[in-house]
Amino acid sequence: MKTEKQKLGAVGENLVATHYVRRGYGIVERNVRYPFGELDLIVEDSDGTTVFVEVKTRRGTGFGSAESVTGRKLTRMRRAATTWLQGRHYREIRFDVVTVVIDPATGGYVLDHYEGVDDGAR
Repeated sequence: MKTEKQKLGAVGENLVATHYVRRGYGIVERNVRYPFGELDLIVEDSDGTTVFVEVKTRRGTGFGSAESVTGRKLTRMRRAATTWLQGRHYREIRFDVVTVVIDPATGGYVLDHYEGVDDGAR
């Protein structure tokens, strides 16, 4: 049985997956887990670039969003991406962070897409 946090995360990941599809990306994989890290979404742009996406979903703005993706988190993402890429053909890659803030009163949401994140928040 999923916790409320897991349910919220799944809602955010679905919204972000739809966001990428609308922009012409293909969904490659979702929720790829390794002992040392997880990849929320792996998508592919029409130019062949593979994008590893970290999704942060919050109810309201009280706990921040993009700033919760630290350098340590990006290091774990890179390690997971390196493992996922093993045995695959060379490709361009990118790391994105997408935040989803859901208004608990209305159910509406705001999505912010940060492309090409190289360093996490400090």
